[in-house]
Formats: sequence, C-alpha cells, structure tokens
Amino acid sequence: MTSAAEQQTVAQERALDGGRPASAVNGAQRATAPTPPVWPGAPMPLGARFRAGPDGVAGTNFALWAAGAEAVQLCLFDERGRETGVRLTELTHEIWHGFVPGVMPGQRYGYRVDGRWDPWIGARWNPAKLLLDPYARAVDGEFSLPPEVYGHVRDWPEQHVADTVRDDRDSAPYVPKGVVVHDDDDWADDRRPKTPWADSVIYELHVRGFTRLHPDIPPELRGTYAGLAHPAAVEHLVKLGVTAVELLPVHQFAHEDHLLRRGLKNYWGYNSIGYFAPHAAYAASGSTGQQVGEFKRMVRALHAAGIEVILDVVYNHTAEAGELGPTLSLKGIDNRGYYRLQDDARRYADYTGCGNTLHVVQPQVLRLITDSLRYWVTEMGVDGFRFDLAAALARSMHDVDMLSPFLAVIAQDPVLRRVKLIAEPWDIGSGGYQVGAFPPLWTEWNDRYRNAIRDFWRGALPDVRDLGYRLSGSSDLYAWGGRRPYASVNFITAHDGFTLRDLVSYEGKHNEANGENNRDGSNDNRSWNGGAEGETGEEPVRALRRRQLRNLLTTLLLSTGVPMLVAGDELGRTQRGNNNAYCQDNEISWLDWSLLDDPAWRRLFDLTSRLIALRHRHPVLRRRAFFSGRAHSADGLRDLAWFTARGEEMTESDWYAPAATLGMYLSGRDIPGRDEQGAPITDDSFLTLLHAGDRPATFVLPGPPWAERYEVVVDTSREEQGEAPGVVHGAGTAITVPAQAVLLLKVG
Repeated sequence: MTSAAEQQTVAQERALDGGRPASAVNGAQRATAPTPPVWPGAPMPLGARFRAGPDGVAGTNFALWAAGAEAVQLCLFDERGRETGVRLTELTHEIWHGFVPGVMPGQRYGYRVDGRWDPWIGARWNPAKLLLDPYARAVDGEFSLPPEVYGHVRDWPEQHVADTVRDDRDSAPYVPKGVVVHDDDDWADDRRPKTPWADSVIYELHVRGFTRLHPDIPPELRGTYAGLAHPAAVEHLVKLGVTAVELLPVHQFAHEDHLLRRGLKNYWGYNSIGYFAPHAAYAASGSTGQQVGEFKRMVRALHAAGIEVILDVVYNHTAEAGELGPTLSLKGIDNRGYYRLQDDARRYADYTGCGNTLHVVQPQVLRLITDSLRYWVTEMGVDGFRFDLAAALARSMHDVDMLSPFLAVIAQDPVLRRVKLIAEPWDIGSGGYQVGAFPPLWTEWNDRYRNAIRDFWRGALPDVRDLGYRLSGSSDLYAWGGRRPYASVNFITAHDGFTLRDLVSYEGKHNEANGENNRDGSNDNRSWNGGAEGETGEEPVRALRRRQLRNLLTTLLLSTGVPMLVAGDELGRTQRGNNNAYCQDNEISWLDWSLLDDPAWRRLFDLTSRLIALRHRHPVLRRRAFFSGRAHSADGLRDLAWFTARGEEMTESDWYAPAATLGMYLSGRDIPGRDEQGAPITDDSFLTLLHAGDRPATFVLPGPPWAERYEVVVDTSREEQGEAPGVVHGAGTAITVPAQAVLLLKVG
C-alpha cells in the first residue's frame, strides 16, 4: 500500500504530464465501422445542424467551441451503442468543426476533447470522458453517476487531492448522447397570445406533476408535454382564467449523486446540462428527437387556448457541480472558459449554492445563453423566461452590476427584449439580494410582497406601512426608471416552500422524506397552523384554514402587480408539510385532482376562478401606472386612498400604529392611459377591507365624495362564493367585518 505522500506525488505527476497516455482514449478499439469522411464544414452555427452540403449531399455540420483544447473527436453511436470516432481538424476562431456526409436526423453523438490536465490552473481536459454537446437539441438516455463519469478518480484515498488525479476510464456507456434533429418548422400556423404584462395572471406548474394523476388524460400521456397539451389539462387552465403557464425547468437536466444514492431524483429540475434540449423524460413520443416536436405541439395547444408559455431557466450553474462533481459537458470542453474559478483555480466560485457558477462575462458563455434563449423563442415558440438566481447572471467580475454584459445584451437583442423577462432577483453571494434593482424590461419575483402578506394574515406585522406598498404595486421598489406596477410579480407561494394549504396548516417544516434529517428547506416560513399542526379532524380549525386560504388568494388577486399562482393552490393541494419537495417525484408533489370532487375544495377553485375573471373585467385592478395618491378633481377624490376602521383617511401616525384592519379605496375614475382607440379608460371604483383580527370588527364605510353606497362583491367569511353576495350598504354605515376576512365592495 502506498503512503499518503506517495499518493499525492502520483497525483501531481499525473496532473502535470499533460494527461494523454496512449491507453486513455483507445479510439482505434472503439471504432467498429469504417470511419466516415469529414469535410471542412463551417464554424457557424454551433451545434449539430443537418443540411445539404457540397454538391447537395445530405449530412450534418458539427461545430464546437473549445478554445484551449488540443484535439476534438466527434463520436457517433449506432443503435447498439457502438462508437465510431472521427477527428475534427478544422479550427476557426476557437471553434472546431466539420461536415460529415450521410449523418442523418436521429444520429446519436458526443465529443471527446483532449488537452492539458492541470487542475491547479483550472485545466481539466480528459479525452476518456464522453461529453454532451452544449448545443444538442435533443438528448437520448439518462445520466447515471458511477465513478467512470468523473474526470478525476472519485474514490482516491486522499480526498483532499482526489480532484487532481485523472480518471482514464471510458464514460461513454454511462452518459446520454446528443441527437441530431432536423427542424424546418416556421410556426406559420401559430398565433402567440401576446398578453400585456398588466393583464397577465401567471400559473407556475411542473410538466410532470400537473398531469401525472389526472383521471381524464390517457395514462400513457400523463406527466408529459403531450399530457399538458391534452384538452383536459388545457380546459382546467382556461376555466381558471390564467393567461400564462410558467413551467419549472424543462431543459435537459441530471440528477445529483447524493439523491441517487438515497433512491431519489431531482424532481424540480434545477440542475441543467442541456440548454437547447427539452427534458427527454417528459416526452411520451420518444427521446431520439421526438421530444422536440412534442414540446412544440404542447406550445401550440396552449397558444390556441390563449395561454402563453414561460420557461423557468437555470443559466446560473450546471449539473457538473464543483471540483468533485462529474465531467458531463462544459467542464471537459473548456473548464476555464465556461466557469467562474477562484484565485485557487482548482476551486469554483459558487454564487448559486450548487457548486459552480457560469462565467457569463465570457463572450462565448454569454453567446451560449443568448443563443439558447433565442432558440426557445424563435424555434420552440415560447413567450418568456423566468431566470433562476438572476443576480448571479448580472455579476460582472464579482459584484452584481445592472450594467453587466448579460443585462446589456438582453436589452438590445431584437428577439429577447420583446418577450417576458422575469428575474429571481437574488443569489447566495455577497450583495446578491437585488429586489427592485433590475432595469426596465424586467419584472421580478417580489418576495417582500410574499412576506408582508403572510405576516399580515398571521398577525405578525408591527404596522401596515409595508402592507400598503405591497397591495398597491410596490412603488417604493419599482417607481423608477420608467418601470411600472407590473414590474412586481406578486406571489404568496412558489414551488420552493409550503403550498398555500400547508402555509395555513403547519408552523414547522416536515421534510423527513427528503432523507436529510429535516435539515433542508427554509426555517423562515411565516406560516400559522390555526391551532393544530398538520391535518386535523377539528372542524373549527379546518374552517379557519379554508377561510385563510380564501383570504390569501383574494388578497393576491386584488393586489396591483402581476399575480402568480402555484398549480394546485386553487385546489387545496398539500405536500404534507414538506417545504422543499425538490426530490419528491411522487404523490407529495403531484396534483391530486380528486380534490375537485370535494365540495369544500371545489368552492375554493370556483372562488379563485371568479376572482381572476373579476380582475380581467376591471382595469382598476390591473393598472399600467402607479397610483399618484393625489386629487385630480375639485371634489378631492383621489385615485388611491387608505382608511382606518373609523372610516377616516389614514394619517401618518396611523401607518405606524399596530392595526389588524385596513381599507383600500381604488378609484376607477382616474385610471391613467387610454384604450386602443384613444378613449379614456374608466371603471367601477372599489373599497377593499382586510381584517386579520381573530374577532369581528366594526368598519365605518366612507361617505361622499368617496361613495353614496357600497355593494358587497366578495366576502371571504362566506363558505359559498358561487354568486356575489349582493348586499348593499349606505355610505357612512358601520358594518361588521367578520373575523379574518376580506370584503370587496363596489362603490355606487
């Protein structure tokens, strides 16, 4: 047995030798068929593109950016998995390229890239590892993570230097392959909804989880793109009234090793490895290119129903993790070119919590991202993107910079500046919290809205200052640089955290099923269980929870900004208290459609649908400009006013005082802007009363000039909301607001 010192010496020698022993690749042994000819081809576009070559010969052009590489081998695989390797000898502007005649759509392929092995300077080339083309448009097969897929010797005895010892075992049998895809779709028969931001209602859903248990979708289509395109799935979205679905990641992704060892998988998909390929496991039709057409048909079906498609995209990191992670693609193509490295170049800069961060200031990395975005818009038909940990993309060399190359390129791109752009405006690095800081064109997930609404309804707000800003569009965050109220994507729940039902049923997380001893997931849930932890048979507690659900949904859908719902919250979906179900590809995460058969939960769906329809009918609820709070006429009526329970306008001191009751008046007479024909926009006026106290409260309805009378439109204390309550009160009347309730009153 060698000593630790001897092992480290071997590690250093193997790293410094340039890393190319004759046995490392064994290319001649792999080839089982005559090597096809390789013509020079073209360096543009990147990826594998089927086309007619010289003299009209059909074939595929392959182009790979690998700046520091010394050799690139294209590897072609037949239906039995046998490999034929051909060298790409043409090099133009750091792009290796060649045209291979006779290579047709459906061909599976990968790359082996040779170069220096010197992890101390960030060089990790290893030709024994088959690499996925970053521009592959389809991926066949799943990633498993045996030791062979690691560029270093994973089980090296001295783990502190294990990443420096090169592993020469062939990874090809254990990794998926790219697939050549022919795409000649011009989308001429598609009509994008192009819903204005102010009119949008977003519905975040998981392609697999949304339809996995749907009884009206054929079993073979459940959990797939085709399942989401099925009329039964589309019908639910249309009845609900949402204008866009925001799909959790559908880029090809891989599962983390620690999950596979526990018998789990990455369900959410925030572990991308192929930025052009629809995740193959969500396709019902096949994985050798069929997933591309199936995804497009899904988009067409949703567009035909007036629903936009927004993708949640993860360009901040990849599935290759840090120095101890696998070598799947970028790490083996040009580690120093694609990833941010620390001063100690063995280590990765990690602003994402996932082991690595893409080096977006590098031109080729920026090109990879923008090429991917344009591809999904122009060739896959999508309407926008939500950027996971967008602050990591906005970093220049170190700090978050709103003039960063990424944001500058997006702002001037003729394709991307016209689609919906949503930032998750934070990362885990220093200075990474950037809510309110992104430039015009961008909207943002507004977690300050989430926190304020949760705190108000659980009785934890010290005063109502923050609540007032959040209900009226968060002008304190977004009223600069020409931004509008719809810069705020308002949400109370998201995929990450409790479902809405769990938010009112659990005070602590219950993530034991994740296998991490309940250490994972946030401890800051701002939740309240109503008096019992978890599911209970106590009817008073159950009734309170249902009322709180109605309060939360009503508040969200009456707030100024863009509301975002999470799939299943309108049905009362529960994850049994799991607030980090990223690895639960089972009934914990899937929608339980049987809830619609329960009258109590069906009424929740009906109320949600009714509130969305109300929002669509009334422009005062979806303003395109911030409120001024000033009187625009002699009678002193303002576009926005706030009232105490005494029926008096709030004073400065009222904003700083503890309060469980707040009245918000929205004037439909003073809506800025004009309609498409140039006419002024007018609407009904509304008074919203929010009361979070656990006892009924008296509220005096404001008199003239605010109103002569008030008609109750929504009262969340009522279990049945199928029809408007219709009760009319005179101005100046002292009405009783039930405990923990929202009342929406139309002004007359």
